[in-house]
This record gives sequence, structure tokens and C-alpha cells, in this order.
Amino acid sequence: MAYPTIAAPYGLQPVGLIGGQGFVGSTRLMNIASGYAANIFKGDLVKRIADGTIEKDTGTATATPVGVFMGCTYTDPGSNQKVFKQYFPTGTVASDIQAYVIDDPDCVFKIVSVSGTTVVNGYGQTIVGNNCPLVQNAGSTVSGNSKVAINGGSAATTNTLPIRVIDYVPDTATGANAYVEWLVKVNFGMHQYEEADGV
Repeated sequence: MAYPTIAAPYGLQPVGLIGGQGFVGSTRLMNIASGYAANIFKGDLVKRIADGTIEKDTGTATATPVGVFMGCTYTDPGSNQKVFKQYFPTGTVASDIQAYVIDDPDCVFKIVSVSGTTVVNGYGQTIVGNNCPLVQNAGSTVSGNSKVAINGGSAATTNTLPIRVIDYVPDTATGANAYVEWLVKVNFGMHQYEEADGV
């Protein structure tokens, strides 16, 4: 049986919750500041900042996300129509920009492993249970999808790395013990809801 080939990273895709519970699509609406000067793509990590809005979490070896961006809505200033987008276009000016964010600290995501930038690379199951840094690639303004990935070659027990590897995805392995897709969660204590101090 032929399995799909993973050609590039696609960010973080929700697949369930810890303990085998199902993910039912729950998100929380969070504000983005008018004119925020960065693209945010579906599958990017985001963090809440001091003014109560969110922005893209660009961390690699460390990160403090509040969740994963799933799209946004706002009133387009040109047409005065409510729009729904898979990504937030940098510099968008509107007074009602809201993001759909998966903010459950127990959410499990699927993600691709790379050797650097967007070069997909398989790793052995020995990285399960370890922590990984993020690779922050620019997303696609065509599809609206993130291209964030994890660097499997830098997996370690270091407790400040932001992503915990829970399991591998066997269906897209490129060879014996060479897995390119992983089930992960935000590492304990990195998620903003689990931090002792505030933003």
C-alpha cells in the first residue's frame, strides 16, 4: 500500500488530546492589534502579550505560546465586509481583528521534522519522549498554511525546548525507523496557561 509523501512542513495540525481524547475543534477568539506587522499562518504558534492581544510566537529553542492559530476574521476596511481568512496578512488595519486559537495545553498536534529550514528529514523513534526546538519557516500567502516544523536532529532532554514529542506517525515513514511526522504537544511549563507568572 502506498502512503503519501510529505514534501514540506505544514505547521501544527490538531489531532487529539492527551490520553486519547478526541479534539472537537474548540477554539478561543483572541484579539490581534490593528496594524500588527507580521503574517500569522494557520498552524503557527501565537502568544499573548502585555496589551492583551496576541502575536506570532517566533521562538525556536524557547517559546511561550498560548496556542496555535487557526485563522482570523475582521471587517475589511476597503469593502466594509466581514472576512474570514486562513492567515492574518501583515499590517491589516481593522478595529475588530480576532483570531481563532486552539489554547488547550493538552492538545496534541501533528508536525513534520526537518534537518534545517524546510528540508523534510526522517528520524528514529528514539526522539519520542524528548523535546525539540522549532524551525520557524515563512508560511504560504497562497494556501494560508504555516511551514513551522521541528528539528529532530536537535531532540534532547533539555526541559526548556518548547515541543515534547509524544509519538511518531508510521504511515509516512520514509524507511525503517525513519519517521517524518510526529505527534507533539507544547512542553509542560512553556504554555502560557501553565506559567506561574503572567505576560
